[in-house]
Amino acid sequence: MQAPSVGGVMLPRGNGQAVRLSRGASLTDFAEKINANPASLVAVMMNLGEMVTATQSVSDETLRLLAEEMNYVLEIVSPEEEDRELLESFDIEFGEDEGGEEALVSRPPVVTVMGHVDHGKTRLLDAIRKTNVVAGEAGGITQHIGAYQVSSEVNGEDRKITFIDTPGHEAFTAMRARGAKSTDIAILVVAANDGVMPQTIEALNHAKAAEVPIVVAVNKIDVEGADPTKVRGQLTEFGLVAEEYGGDTMFVDISAKQGLNIEALLEAVVLTADASLDLRANPDQDAQGIAIESHLDRGRGAVSTVLVQRGTLRIGDTVVVGDAYGRVRAMLDDNGQNVQEAGPSTPVLVLGLTNVPGAGDNLLVVDEDRTARQIAEKRAARERNANFARKGVRFSLENLDEALKAGLVQELNLIIKGDASGSVEALESSLLQLDVGEEVDIRILHRGVGAVTESDINLATGSDAIVIGFNVRAAGRAEQMAEREGVDVRYYSVIYQAIEEIEAALKGLLKPEYEEVELGTAEIREIFRSSKLGNIAGVLVRSGEVKRNTKARLLRDGKVIAENLNISGLRRFKDDVTEIREGFEGGINLGNFNDIKIDDVIATYEMREKPRG
Repeated sequence: MQAPSVGGVMLPRGNGQAVRLSRGASLTDFAEKINANPASLVAVMMNLGEMVTATQSVSDETLRLLAEEMNYVLEIVSPEEEDRELLESFDIEFGEDEGGEEALVSRPPVVTVMGHVDHGKTRLLDAIRKTNVVAGEAGGITQHIGAYQVSSEVNGEDRKITFIDTPGHEAFTAMRARGAKSTDIAILVVAANDGVMPQTIEALNHAKAAEVPIVVAVNKIDVEGADPTKVRGQLTEFGLVAEEYGGDTMFVDISAKQGLNIEALLEAVVLTADASLDLRANPDQDAQGIAIESHLDRGRGAVSTVLVQRGTLRIGDTVVVGDAYGRVRAMLDDNGQNVQEAGPSTPVLVLGLTNVPGAGDNLLVVDEDRTARQIAEKRAARERNANFARKGVRFSLENLDEALKAGLVQELNLIIKGDASGSVEALESSLLQLDVGEEVDIRILHRGVGAVTESDINLATGSDAIVIGFNVRAAGRAEQMAEREGVDVRYYSVIYQAIEEIEAALKGLLKPEYEEVELGTAEIREIFRSSKLGNIAGVLVRSGEVKRNTKARLLRDGKVIAENLNISGLRRFKDDVTEIREGFEGGINLGNFNDIKIDDVIATYEMREKPRG
């Protein structure tokens, strides 16, 4: 029914009908759904006090405002639902095994190791794989997500097990949850000396939500104060009852550090899988799977660790992974060896993708390159529209508190770049979960893998965002461009620090950190007495340079005699100077401080703001 709208613009009125739109849709998309002229919707938005063009991606809130005004009920289609509809349009079914029961064959269990931070998850994987992962991690914390396959002999039979290595801090909630969804069994690591901790419960809840069986690894049994029995008692309260107590959960006491009972743990995993799960898949269909971790390799381009869930992935297959696509150029196993094909439950590193997919993106093999490109492009356009729908006000973390108090900003826009997609997604997820009250929202405008580029700085300039570089730096002219445009770029190597600083900034707690930087040292050779200036030290500068108006301390026989002194006067012969360099002589006046002796050393320094990360 046609009816005059606000301002006399003719447009159809809804009668409580539902309109389905994707995130970041434009007024033109809305107009197509209700058979209206986009220009009329622009006019409606102007009457509502919003200046929006017909083709501009707009936020969900703006679309809801428009729908409400016109008496429509807006339904924002979830990304998962939208993706399913997209694949159906290409006649692709994801997540189903083709063929009947006779087509299914047994596959290895896929295992995720969960638990509280510092309870030994990485060390356990380390012991299982007989390689050292810990040494390469910043601060000993798992930063990346990978997958590995190991073999174990159970009842005389060689059985394979696939491990997904997920980071262990609560910051990686989403990644662990997703890991559990692609997982058959969860190993819950609990330290025998600490017992059940908050993140232990959190990990347990994830595994239960994903409805996966749990095997408990009671670690650190070799540590003083270890009490495995206490752990069993504590976990009984959360519904995990040990077999020896009449329950159905297998508990294995281990020491990852000493390598004790690792084989028994692997056997427990296999036995639990056999008892609780029907692990079968069709190896003969087109491969489907999930991207576990991806990054940009300087020599090989975009590489992605994928877990094949059904079918067999082969060299030369055309694949689409999220918004990336390509032909499989090469595949490597977890030992770096080339493989020709990968069956169900096999993790492989895939080369040949056009760009870096996100962690958790679905992988599927399609018949033609053209189909892969179309699916990837539609996914990329959808993500781009959703990103364009976000806007904000520029500031840095330091002045965020003032901007909040002045009412200049209601949201913190962030651009996240990292060295691997798993880390980026996990950081994004944890930042979005920060609880900082109602006065401010966090919006992730863009996230990607690789160095901070000029394109990122351009986006930050236009949308007033702060750029976070996680284990990456600015490339090319991006650094100078950021300085010129006043864009705040932050670098981090450990995820806790990024989360804590953003949270502190949002709560107005972030203060600049300063560190002491030594400038130079000067040895006193002579002392001149002046009635006007007091004692003047005749010095030889031993290292660096001594500058006027900087801080100094006096050392005698290697011990600090006086702190917080000031270089108030500096002379070379009869001239006042601002600095004296290494190897030159001169005179130093320390203001009111006169307790100096020959052979004393004057060490000068200044406080500089410490770069974070």
